[in-house]
Amino acid sequence: MEEIIRGGSAAPLSSYTEAVDWINSLIPFGIRPGLERIQLLMEKLGHPHRKLKFIHVAGTNGKGSTCAFLTSVLIQSGYSVGTFTSPYITKFTNRFQYNGTDIPEETLLALANQLRPLVQEIAGSELGSPTMFEVATALAILYFGEVCYPDVVVWETGLGGRLDVTNIVTPIVSIITNVGHDHTDVLGDTLELIAGEKAGIIKPGVPAVSCVSQPEAVAVLKARAAATRSTLYLAGEDFSYSKGELKDGFQHFTFKGPFRGLELDIAMKGEHQLENAAGAMMALEVLRQYMAFMLEDEDVLEGFRGTFWAGRLEEVSTSPRIILDGAHNPEGAESLAKSIPQFQPYGQLNLLMGMLANKHHESYLKHILPIVDTLILTEPDFRKKMDAEDLQAIAESLRNKYAKDNLEIIVERNWGQALQKLQTITADDDLAVVSGTLYLISDVRSTLLRQPDSEKGW
Repeated sequence: MEEIIRGGSAAPLSSYTEAVDWINSLIPFGIRPGLERIQLLMEKLGHPHRKLKFIHVAGTNGKGSTCAFLTSVLIQSGYSVGTFTSPYITKFTNRFQYNGTDIPEETLLALANQLRPLVQEIAGSELGSPTMFEVATALAILYFGEVCYPDVVVWETGLGGRLDVTNIVTPIVSIITNVGHDHTDVLGDTLELIAGEKAGIIKPGVPAVSCVSQPEAVAVLKARAAATRSTLYLAGEDFSYSKGELKDGFQHFTFKGPFRGLELDIAMKGEHQLENAAGAMMALEVLRQYMAFMLEDEDVLEGFRGTFWAGRLEEVSTSPRIILDGAHNPEGAESLAKSIPQFQPYGQLNLLMGMLANKHHESYLKHILPIVDTLILTEPDFRKKMDAEDLQAIAESLRNKYAKDNLEIIVERNWGQALQKLQTITADDDLAVVSGTLYLISDVRSTLLRQPDSEKGW
C-alpha cells in the first residue's frame, strides 16, 4: 500500500499487464463514495468529460443489458458510441468500448501512464489515493474525450448514483432501470434510501427514464425529478410494454410511448429483458423526439434484435445444456426463476451457485430452491467469497418451506471441481444453470468457452 502512495513513479508502466496490475493495486482502497478525487482528477486533465454527450444508466439490476441495447441500436443507426460498463466478464478492456470494440491494450497503457503521476499526487494529499474505480472512470473519460471522440457515451454507474464516481458527468438523458436490495451496506437498507441514491443521477433539466415499480421508490424518483425540474418518463404511467409470443428464439413485445408505439423483438432471454428493452426504447425516443437523433425504425428494430450481453441467461454448452446467469441478489433470483421455463423442456434442473459474503442469501434462495433438483454450492475465486458451508446452512434452514422434497444439496468449495460435478450429473435432457456472483460466472464461462487469457474483476 505504501508503494502505491509514495511512488513507484521512477519509470513509466511498460506493458498492458503492468498497467492493469497498477490499476488493480488500488483495489485495497475500497469503495469510497464521493466525487472529490474524481473532480480533482478532471480538473488536472482539463475537464475532458465536458466535451461528451452521456446517457447515464443506474439501477439495481439490468444496467448492463440496458447499456447493451442502447449501444447496439445507436451503432446500428450510424452513431459512434463509447460504452463504459462494469464488472467485466472476460478482460479488463471490456470496460471501455468504442463501437463495440475494446480499447486497444497500447492505448490503455498510454492513458494509464498519463494518469499515474496525477493519481500519485492526489494520493499524497489529504484526499488520499483515488480508488481503482475512480481511476478506471477517469481512464474511460480520457479515452472517449481525448482519443476516439464518440457521438454519445453509454455510461453505467458503478454503485448507487448520487455519490458514484460516474456522477461527475451531466448527461443528455438519465435511466434508472429498477430498485432492489443490493449493496445495502453502502446504499442503505430500505428501498427509499436505495432509490434516493440512484435518483442522484437525475440532473437539473435533464430528462429521466425509469422502470421502477415500487410505490415508495417511485415517490422518491418523482420528488427528485420535481426538485430538479426534470421530466420523468415512468413505466406504467408514461410508457408501457406488453409481452408477445416467443418465436424462433426471439421475444416479441409491443412498446407504447408518449410519442408512438413500436413492435420489437429481442434475442435476450428472460421477461425482465423486455422491461430493460422498454426502458432503453423510451430513452431512445427522448433522444429522437427532443435531441434530433436520427433513429430509423429499421435500424432500431435491427439494433434490438442484435443485442447480446454475456453472462445473462447465456447458453454456453449444449451437451450438457448449461446456462450462465449473473443473478446475485433477490430480484435477480426472482427474474431467473421466472425465466427458466422459457428454455426448452427439461428433466432435472441442476444449479451451481457461488456468492459474495455481503449479499442477501436467504432471500435469494427463497426464489431459487422451489425450482431446483440438485443444488451445488461452491466458492468464487475472490477475496470476499461466501463460505459454501455457510450457504449450505442457510439452504438447509429453508428446505422444509421452499425446496422440492427430493432436493439434493452438494458442497464443493473448489469451483472447478464443482463445475465438473455439474457436468457429470446433468443428463442430455436436463438443464444446468450456473448463477451467483459474476466473479464465478466469469471463471466458469472462460473455462467452458476455452478462453485461457480471460481476466475478471469489478
